[in-house]
Amino acid sequence: MKVLHISSPKTWRGGEQQLIYLVEELKELGIDQVVMCPFNSEVHRYCLKHHLNHVTYFKRFSANPMVAYRVNHVCSREKIDLIHVHDSHAHNFAILSAVLTKNKLPIVVSRRVDFPVQDTSMSHFKYNHAQIKRIICVSKAIKEVMEPSINDKSKLAVVHSGVDARRFKGVVSDGRLREEFNIPADYVLIGNVSALAPHKDYPTFIATAKSLIQGGLKAKFLAVGEGPSRKEVIQAIKDSEMEEHIILCGFREDIPVVLRELDLFLMTSTTEGLGTSLIDALASELPIVATNAGGVGEIIQNQVNGMLCKVGSVDQLAGAVRILLSDQEMQQRFKASGLETLANFAKSLTAQKTLDIYKEVISSESAE
Repeated sequence: MKVLHISSPKTWRGGEQQLIYLVEELKELGIDQVVMCPFNSEVHRYCLKHHLNHVTYFKRFSANPMVAYRVNHVCSREKIDLIHVHDSHAHNFAILSAVLTKNKLPIVVSRRVDFPVQDTSMSHFKYNHAQIKRIICVSKAIKEVMEPSINDKSKLAVVHSGVDARRFKGVVSDGRLREEFNIPADYVLIGNVSALAPHKDYPTFIATAKSLIQGGLKAKFLAVGEGPSRKEVIQAIKDSEMEEHIILCGFREDIPVVLRELDLFLMTSTTEGLGTSLIDALASELPIVATNAGGVGEIIQNQVNGMLCKVGSVDQLAGAVRILLSDQEMQQRFKASGLETLANFAKSLTAQKTLDIYKEVISSESAE
């Protein structure tokens, strides 16, 4: 079996990390693979550094027919058996390849966001095309959102994203955040690791921080990550007069150490495909307060390994933070349960379940 993975972003976010986890785990399982990614993208740089078999292309725009022809050429040259697309634009390229070049290879789609499929003829066409053999949803919540748009619902499967818990084992805090941002030792550190994007709902994060500060909590709030909403987030912080209390840390490669230094993880998303940063937080033995958005409830069980709040509810979020910070016994109970939860989100398990789907697809293709 030889698999072509197609990725289209030039940046590195959760989807790109999941792609690399999958490729590396499948390699350990003996699967031959090629990663197709934009030239000079973060995935391209990773593949070069780690000697992963890959090819590149110039994306230019989201439905570039030249990329579709490139897909067909790579499939032919590399004797590919199955195409796995990892984002919406990659999906476009694979479908264009099927339409323009008559590429008959089966396509597996990864769906990581819990947004409904757009109600357009083009979207319905690309998700229900005959060459789409499986749509892998990273949560049950996404599967439920997808069902109304998919004619053959048997094509929908759920495979939770996984993490590499070994990255966090034995990591200790070295105080780098307090030193870097001049934070006093008696201040609580509350943070989130996510893209600065609309669905992460940083206005609610900011409002929750303000409520806690006004209530007398000595804390600094850290937003770790970059994204398209950076300017809007900066403006919202200024409008709330929270510049002294909220720190935008930008993109960082030292996440395991950063998480170990936090006292609490706070996620305020309005939608969330799954929320793998929550799994990282569990691996770091962090107390968690999060909104019950999308697939979050498939990781965090309220009052078991964290606290779940209504989306957009500043009062609930701030109240949960206060309760959890003041209850050490609850924190320890949540940490222990969180470590048990990790077994369900190992990247090796994600890869094995994905490989089982590949085998089912290829077997059914051979039987036709």
